[in-house]
Amino acid sequence: MGVTVRIGELAGRAGVSTRALRYYEEQGLLVAQRSPAGQRRYPESAVERVRLIQRLYAADLSSRTIADLMPCVDAKVNTPESRARLAAERDRIDARIAELTAARSRLDEVIALAAHPASGCTYELGPDQPAPAGAD
Repeated sequence: MGVTVRIGELAGRAGVSTRALRYYEEQGLLVAQRSPAGQRRYPESAVERVRLIQRLYAADLSSRTIADLMPCVDAKVNTPESRARLAAERDRIDARIAELTAARSRLDEVIALAAHPASGCTYELGPDQPAPAGAD
């Protein structure tokens, strides 16, 4: 196996918790060897693998999608299927962004209506807000 690192060292170098590493193992994203004493040992390359997994999670990919893509990563091959899968994930994120943008616009409309004098809402100041000029 060559140079190996223990779970705590891998966690520190990759910037994740040991719990995250155990979860990655459960999901089939990361493989550890066991020492005779039962301790997890990872290859040196696991540091970059964990960083990649973190980037894929940050891109809102599910563990299932990441697991499906890892054989391509391991083989250092990008296939039409893997590119299509990534493009589909990007399209899903774009659709979610559009939904969130529309929701924000609706919320802005509600805020504007509530702040309008004709709304009938009483305007109250927060404890740290100064009274508007001319409000005696």
